[in-house]
Amino acid sequence: MSGLTHLDENGHAHMVDVSEKASTFREARASAIVYMSEEVLELIISGGHKKGDVLAVARIAGIQAAKRTSDLIPLCHPLMLSKVTVELEPDLDERCVYIRTVCRLTGQTGVEMEALTAASVAALTLYDMCKAVDKSIVISDIKLLEKIGGKSGHWECQSV
Repeated sequence: MSGLTHLDENGHAHMVDVSEKASTFREARASAIVYMSEEVLELIISGGHKKGDVLAVARIAGIQAAKRTSDLIPLCHPLMLSKVTVELEPDLDERCVYIRTVCRLTGQTGVEMEALTAASVAALTLYDMCKAVDKSIVISDIKLLEKIGGKSGHWECQSV
């Protein structure tokens, strides 16, 4: 019908059958940016936030989210991830936290949704933990940076 893999010939949503696909190495990288006030960012960096280590909590939330993606996104396959990393890098000059995620596995389907979910939930966790101090926090630029493996091969984001 439309070329979308999650729609059958009648246009009905369905889970893609990957049973005939070979298991291969797959990796995806994603990112997000969380902009906030200098005050909040300094609290995060100094460890002075009354809720504790904000970056550690956001990192764990992102890892947990990647592992639970199939519970959150309809029609995603449950995956046996072999690696999930969530890096959070505060930048005082830009008043933001850069989030970068990596998900890996050897399997029959890609891990793009897991990497994107990890970045999104890490960003949401930063917002949740800091909203009492700064309600103007902005989550921005959630995107897939790169995917490796599978039938479509290697892809890299070309946008800025």
